[in-house]
Amino acid sequence: MKNVVITGSNRGIGLALVEHYLKQGFNVIALCRSASDALKNSGANIIEHIDVGDDKTLVQLKQQVAEQLKSDHIDILINNAGVLSRESIGALDTNAIAQQFNINSIGPLRVTSQLLPLLVSGSKVAMVTSRMGSMADNTSGGYYGYRMSKAALNAAGVSLALDLAPKGVAVALLHPGFVQTEMVGGGGDITPKQSAEGLAAQIEKLTLANSGGFWHSNGETLTW
Repeated sequence: MKNVVITGSNRGIGLALVEHYLKQGFNVIALCRSASDALKNSGANIIEHIDVGDDKTLVQLKQQVAEQLKSDHIDILINNAGVLSRESIGALDTNAIAQQFNINSIGPLRVTSQLLPLLVSGSKVAMVTSRMGSMADNTSGGYYGYRMSKAALNAAGVSLALDLAPKGVAVALLHPGFVQTEMVGGGGDITPKQSAEGLAAQIEKLTLANSGGFWHSNGETLTW
């Protein structure tokens, strides 16, 4: 049985990814700060009190995950946890910007580093990023912390792809689409289920040959 580890799994895209991979027969290890009722009822193996923005909560992460594996390694690691706030140049909240960097950019790096011993040749790492981190795609401005933190995550993902290639581990930067979640106040043009299916399809296509790429969940290659 294959193992998938998913951060930010208590709701939205993360929960939809949990449900998708359970249906595919994976052993799903769901990481979150606090499990929702929906997650508790999903059948996933849940590890609570995991805050990707807090090093102290990750100290035992490797051991905690290893205890839930059905084999000796992680097949897919999906760094999905994230936070969004809305800053404008006229209303700049630097604390919120720093929080977004901590969770959106450094968080996935923290998790991947902690779980690196459980990644083997053939394992895949997916970073759920955003096209809002694209310089070329920015035509509306604003959202300083989110845009900057996702651009930084993209940079980290490319470095990871290069650093993990000798280990045989591939890395993808994936935009989930404009998804109907609480993060965007219920707006969006696709459901979490549709997003999860698209993200999983791109992860399935991921190889060492295309590692480090930046894709939309619909398969479109995105510009940096």
